[in-house]
Amino acid sequence: MAKVVAIVAMDQGRVIGMDGGIPWRLPEDLRRFSSLTSGHTVVMGRKTYDSLPTKYRPLPNRLNVVITRDAEKLRPKLPEGVQVSANPDEFLQQCKNGSREIQGEIVWVIGGEELYRLLLPQCDEIELTQLESSHDGDAFFPSFEDEFVLADEEKYPGFSFQRWQRR
Repeated sequence: MAKVVAIVAMDQGRVIGMDGGIPWRLPEDLRRFSSLTSGHTVVMGRKTYDSLPTKYRPLPNRLNVVITRDAEKLRPKLPEGVQVSANPDEFLQQCKNGSREIQGEIVWVIGGEELYRLLLPQCDEIELTQLESSHDGDAFFPSFEDEFVLADEEKYPGFSFQRWQRR
């Protein structure tokens, strides 16, 4: 049975993105993302997949799953080893009940905003990089604090790594 974990970086205003990209540069966060998700399955929306730099698409050493309602648009562009699913809830249920083959033991939900909103109710944990700054943005992480409790936090100048567990 797979564990489902959202991984995200957000600023004080819940901003997670701007114009299809990340509005800050935080190498420590990128290293942490790579370390945590490597060897596992990552699930993302089409816009998030499209926003990945070409040299990192698909994300190496991970099973990449793209959620989209229009899979036929993506298929000619998708490299071998990238899976597509039209139904995010069904995909996660198959992962959780073992009827869908995945890489590793964790399904990482990596964005974007719409996918977080849809799948957060099925997440067991959230790995959050909390920035102490504010940025302009057009993509936001939904409220989760009522459903999760802070389990661990590592503080650094300007940001912290937090692990939240479902109550």
